[in-house]
Amino acid sequence: MRRARKTCPVSGPPVVRAFQRVSFLVILFTLSIYSGGIAKAQRRPVLPQIDLPHPYYFREMYLPQLTSGPSSVAWSPDSKEVVYSMAGSLWRQSIDGTVAVQLTDGPGYDYQPDWSPDGKSVVFVSYQKDAMELWLLDLASGHTRQLTQEGAVNVEPRWSPDGKRIVFVSTTHNKRFHVFRADVSDGKLQNMARLTGETKSDLPRYYYSTFDTEINPVWTRDGKEILFVSNRGHIHGTGGFWRMKAEPGAEPREIHYEETNWKARPDFSPDGSRMVYSSYLGREWHQLWVMPAKGGDAFPISYGNWDETNVRWSPDGKRLAFISNREWNTQIAIQEFGSWNAKPLIAERQKYLQPKAKINISVLDEKGKQQFARISVTDQAGRFYAPMGAWTWIQADDGYDRSQAPFEAHYFYAKTASIDVPQGPVVIDVMKGFENSPLHRTVDPKAASSSDLTFRLKKLDWGRGLGPKWASGDLHVHMNYGGTYRSERTILLQHAEGEGVRIVNNLIVNKEQRFPDIQSALFNEAIKYLSDSATDVLGQEFHTSYWGHRGILNLTDHLLLPGYAGYPNTAAGSLYPMNADVYDMVHAQGALVGEVHPFDAEPNPFANPPERITDELPVDVALGKLDYMEIVGFSDHRATAAVWYRLLNSGFRIPAGAGTDATTDYAAPIRGQVGMDRVYAMVPGEPVDLAAWMDSLRKGRTFATNGPLLDFSVDGHQVGEELKFDGAQAAMPLSDTQ
Repeated sequence: MRRARKTCPVSGPPVVRAFQRVSFLVILFTLSIYSGGIAKAQRRPVLPQIDLPHPYYFREMYLPQLTSGPSSVAWSPDSKEVVYSMAGSLWRQSIDGTVAVQLTDGPGYDYQPDWSPDGKSVVFVSYQKDAMELWLLDLASGHTRQLTQEGAVNVEPRWSPDGKRIVFVSTTHNKRFHVFRADVSDGKLQNMARLTGETKSDLPRYYYSTFDTEINPVWTRDGKEILFVSNRGHIHGTGGFWRMKAEPGAEPREIHYEETNWKARPDFSPDGSRMVYSSYLGREWHQLWVMPAKGGDAFPISYGNWDETNVRWSPDGKRLAFISNREWNTQIAIQEFGSWNAKPLIAERQKYLQPKAKINISVLDEKGKQQFARISVTDQAGRFYAPMGAWTWIQADDGYDRSQAPFEAHYFYAKTASIDVPQGPVVIDVMKGFENSPLHRTVDPKAASSSDLTFRLKKLDWGRGLGPKWASGDLHVHMNYGGTYRSERTILLQHAEGEGVRIVNNLIVNKEQRFPDIQSALFNEAIKYLSDSATDVLGQEFHTSYWGHRGILNLTDHLLLPGYAGYPNTAAGSLYPMNADVYDMVHAQGALVGEVHPFDAEPNPFANPPERITDELPVDVALGKLDYMEIVGFSDHRATAAVWYRLLNSGFRIPAGAGTDATTDYAAPIRGQVGMDRVYAMVPGEPVDLAAWMDSLRKGRTFATNGPLLDFSVDGHQVGEELKFDGAQAAMPLSDTQ
């Protein structure tokens, strides 16, 4: 890239030259940050020992995540207590009580407990040392013992009815999810065997592996068979319900099919006649359904506009316990079977294993006004802590540098926070987007001065005193996308304010057979503001993987349904509508439409053998229908920039956009937090006018970035303006352009 700019002038009309120059600087600056990081150490995905084509969905929807509320629950044999995971520890609580007693406390994060039939022990999953292993907790002594040691991902352990064996899911075999069985004797795991085979399918799966997946195992009540969920023979989703003898090589049989999505997790009634599970069939949210144990027609037993998952039938058969996000965060709910009277299990007090200290955090701006910000609190071992409460969502990065930290970074958004932490030094990091200096502090909670902590944000000098005003936006955000939490517009705006994002575009999208956010598509509802600092804008992502995904901004009348095309084995299997048709439907509403997460590899139409290229982008641009491109976002930035420069050099004025593809209801957002990739558009000043901001985006008065902040002008002309020359300009030496 540098060599080309040194020896020849930039081609294309004059306006493109100035436009291209500022965009080139953004990309170059971003690359320099990444290259510096790579030279020192490598940021890698969390739990890379899983081999699936799309690593983002299974991590959130299947693997246990760190949450301040409960994430899974199991009954005691007498049906009077439950054991559950919360905040990375296991807890025990009477269903008639309000005190949660901590059972484990590190060094990692503990999840998915199952109480043994004799009541003496609990098997659970512990995430530490870059793996998820099975452990055993002796309830009498409190001692724990590691059961698996292969360094794989082992999840969903379930005791057999006689308490002698467990069944679980492991990636030990070829890094894929298969069901295993093992004996448990004297606190040790013995005779571990894989029950399910490995089958490669010829079906045209997109989000799922070509290899069949087996998850969600549970024993039948006689202990002779297991039930599990598998996509064997199916294209979409994690598949149907299968039963087989609990012996290696036994032939499974499918007893019921519907398009599940990682969270079905069935459980049998104590008499073995029925099973309960989570389903979103015909709905937007997971609710509880019941069907005969041998298969048949299912019916729902709950009807909320929220998720109810991880359900367990009490041993006495009278109640169901499950995880609900009815109150936005997660909580345990107890429901009498046969009635819809679910009540939350509330822990008014936590009884910790070790003494704790309390710290109180407050975040202020330069004028002393409280501000939402991203906050992270960790102890010296790298373990994360957050407040307990309905409005505190723990979220996590999707990758990290293992040489720098034992776990990926976790964070929450708040103006103020009160947190119980260990009695030792803790590290606190506070950030608010790109326009404020990050704050870092190590405190000792035992010191009185560390009880009440104030963090004052400091604005960077960028933008002060300059003519144009820049306002940031994230063009690609999903408020609800099938994640752990249940978001709403107020929460979305809190995340945006915490990241200093002024315009957040909520793109409603289909997820499997549902539109999780379709109820928020109220086009006659006034745009909401939060502290005059963030605006949410309703849009849509149109999913046509054959032609390329498109982002639609600022819809004013209606969604486009079903919202996708080219989905095999469905009534939307046709490639119509093409993206060119989608543009016309979008522009009829006065909305903007752009290419989102464009390229993971640079397309080469001259490759040998020929490369199959189906993205409709060149045609869309030639027809003048594309309003912007995500130059910075969830794609390969080098490949995307290479295509963009070709378009610019061909004379097409394609504005630079940026979108994170953030999934804000996830405990582990798969592409990053709101505003990790953002676009700045030129606006007249405060307050930010949405119409003016969108007009600047459409006219290319923007720059896209994942961190560096720029200001650029040529002889008084700003980004997006036209420069007119009497003749061709000579190329400047590279040293003059830096």
